[in-house]
Amino acid sequence: MSLRILLTALLLCLAGAVAAIDPLPFADETEETRFRELTAELRCVMCQNQSLADSNAGIAGDLRREIFDLMREGMSDAQIKTYLTERYGEFVLYRPRLNASTFLLWFGPALVLVAGAGVLFITLRRRAARLAGSDAGRGNDTDTAEDW
Repeated sequence: MSLRILLTALLLCLAGAVAAIDPLPFADETEETRFRELTAELRCVMCQNQSLADSNAGIAGDLRREIFDLMREGMSDAQIKTYLTERYGEFVLYRPRLNASTFLLWFGPALVLVAGAGVLFITLRRRAARLAGSDAGRGNDTDTAEDW
C-alpha cells in the first residue's frame, strides 16, 4: 500500500514538472537559438534581476509566448525590444539604450571612480606636502621615536 502511495506521489511530482515546461513549436534550430538569445537579453518585469529565459513567473511565461508570436509575425529583435520597451519601460532591457534618462546608469560608475581617484590624489598630495613641511622644519640628522 505504501509503495502505491509513493509511486502516486512521484507521478504527481513528475506531472507538475512536465506541466511547468511550456514547449514552443520552433520551426528550426535557428529560430530556437534566436528565441533563447532574445529572452536572455530581456528582464522579467516581476523578478527584478532574472531574465525571461530564467524566470518561472507567470508573466515571464506570457512574455516568452508573446515574443515567440512576435517572432512568428516577422518582427526583428530590435522591433521586439522596442515593442516591449514601449510597454514596460527601459527596465525590461538588461542593456538599456543610451539616452538622457539612462546617462547616469551608463556613466555614473565611471564618474564615481574618477571622483574617488581625484579625492585620493588630492589627499595624498596634501599629506606629502605636510610631511615635507614637517621634515624641513625639524632637520634630518636626528632620528626620534616618532620617525619609526
